[in-house]
Amino acid sequence: MENIVQQIINGISLGSIYALIALGYTMVYGILRLINFAHGDIYMMGAFLGYFALSFWNFSFPMGLLFAMGGAAVLGIIIERFAYRPLRLAPRISLLITAIGVSFLLENLMVLWLGASPRPFPQKIPLEIYFIGNIVITNRQIIIILVSIILMFLLQFIVLKTKVGKAMRAVSYDKETALMMGIDIDRIIALTFAIGSSLAAAAGVLVGLYFNKIDPYMGIMPGLKAFVAAVLGGIGIIPGAMLGGFILGIAEVLVSAFISSTVRDAVAFIILIFILLIRPSGILGKYMREKV
Repeated sequence: MENIVQQIINGISLGSIYALIALGYTMVYGILRLINFAHGDIYMMGAFLGYFALSFWNFSFPMGLLFAMGGAAVLGIIIERFAYRPLRLAPRISLLITAIGVSFLLENLMVLWLGASPRPFPQKIPLEIYFIGNIVITNRQIIIILVSIILMFLLQFIVLKTKVGKAMRAVSYDKETALMMGIDIDRIIALTFAIGSSLAAAAGVLVGLYFNKIDPYMGIMPGLKAFVAAVLGGIGIIPGAMLGGFILGIAEVLVSAFISSTVRDAVAFIILIFILLIRPSGILGKYMREKV
């Protein structure tokens, strides 16, 4: 029993990372109906921004985290402005292909600049281990879970309690009506990309702290898994992304611990196939009929 509790704690730590990345996917999809496959690479860019802030400019960990989030927010706005906005009225497949192109562009620019080899992430917070009976939890796991929960609640507050959040919801429901109500759609969409990108950057820095290494390809698999988490919870629904992230993280860790670590990556895609067959709209999603 203690082993199961231990693995669930590990799964919640991992799931917090997936949830933060999945929130960006779901926010962009909710407002543009775009699956932004470059989002995993924004997570990678956020990790490198944190790496530079902590290594070369000697920022404290909280300041490095905020710097990475701010830098990724600017990057998200730039990508939206120059890659996605000109194609907003184009068929969805054009946007999807552009997103994949942006993903490869970011990866290869980083490989060209820094090389493909992993780099050790600065460990600004010394590792401390706590024991609760035979259950082990580290201060880094606690930081990951706490930071993730704080950011999720902050996002929920922005979306539900502020004028900006109300404008985001209006744009996601009906862009034309939102425009007639005086909402600056371009600004709201850019802001959505900024918030989603900053959350992904936070996940990148937390992963660097947890696993102690980063590389230009680190965004591929977590990005795909976070997409699965968003679909699992109900893509376009913020609480669904959080729920999907936690479920995926726990499932992956349990499979690694009790079955085999070699199939841990396959779990995400088995879950994706299963959820698409059984409940395509996700756990918290609602079935919406599209007019032809």
